[in-house]
Amino acid sequence: MRVTFWGVRGSVPVTGLAAAGFGGNTSCVQVTAGDGTQLILDAGTGIRALGLALAGRARTVHILLTHLHLDHIQGLMFFAPLFDPAVEVTIWGPTSGQRPLRERLGRYLSHPLSPLEIRDLPARVRFEDGHRPPWMIGDVQVKSSLVAHRGPTLGYRLTAAGSSVCYLPDHEPGLGANLETAQPDWISGYALAHGASLLIHDCQYEDVEYGARRGWGHSRLSDALTFALRARCRQLMLTHHDPDHDDTRLDQIGAEAAERWALLGGEGTPELAREGKAIDVTP
Repeated sequence: MRVTFWGVRGSVPVTGLAAAGFGGNTSCVQVTAGDGTQLILDAGTGIRALGLALAGRARTVHILLTHLHLDHIQGLMFFAPLFDPAVEVTIWGPTSGQRPLRERLGRYLSHPLSPLEIRDLPARVRFEDGHRPPWMIGDVQVKSSLVAHRGPTLGYRLTAAGSSVCYLPDHEPGLGANLETAQPDWISGYALAHGASLLIHDCQYEDVEYGARRGWGHSRLSDALTFALRARCRQLMLTHHDPDHDDTRLDQIGAEAAERWALLGGEGTPELAREGKAIDVTP
C-alpha cells in the first residue's frame, strides 16, 4: 500500500510561510492498494487537492471518516469526484443512535453552511456505517473500532498484502489510564494498532500544553510515544499538528520525539507527518 499525506493539521487549517514546511491543510490521507483501490481517510481541507489529482482518473472512491468534527469533513464540498456523474463514491463513518450518516453530513452540506445540498451532488454517492465487523474494499481488509475522542469516533486499520496501516488521528488513550502499566484491553485503540506496519497517530500537544487541554480528545507527545511503544508498531507517524505550532516548533517536537523514542528503547525513528509525504508500506 502507498500512503500519501494531503492534510496533517488539526482543528483549523493554517496559512503562511511559517506553516509551509509541514503544510496547513486539515486531516486527509490517501491509501492506494496494489489493485488500484482508492481509500481516503478523512475529508479535511487536504481532500480538495487530492480530488483534483484524482479527477478524470478514479471511477470508484471510498472515504472513511473517523468522525464528523469540522476539520475532518470541511473539504467534502470541494472534492472534485463528487461532481463527476461517472464516479461512485462511498462514504463510511461512525454510527449514531440519533440520525443516519447521510443526514448528519447533510447538516454541513446544506444551507446556510453550503450553497449545495447532498442531493445536488452529481456523483453516485452512498453512505455506509463504518462501525461494523471487518470488511473488504477491493484487496484491502478494513477494521474499525470506537476510540477515545469527543463524540462517536472511529479508528481504522487497513491490511493488504501482509502490511497494515492504523489510523488514529484524533485519539486520547491516556485519558483515565496509565499507558505504561494499563492492561492492553483497557487501552483505547490498542487492538487496532498492535503490530501495525505503520501507525498514524494524534500528537497535537506538547506535554506542557496538555494539562489545560486534558479531556479535549487529543494526545500529548509522551502519551503518543508510549502508546506506540506498547502497541509494537514498526513505524510511527505523528499527525494532527496544532494550528499554533509553526514549522520551527514542529521541527523541535520532532527532534524531541526522536530523542524520547530512543530513550524508551523504540526501534526506528518516529516522524512528524508532512503534506506531500508518501510512504510505501511493505510487509
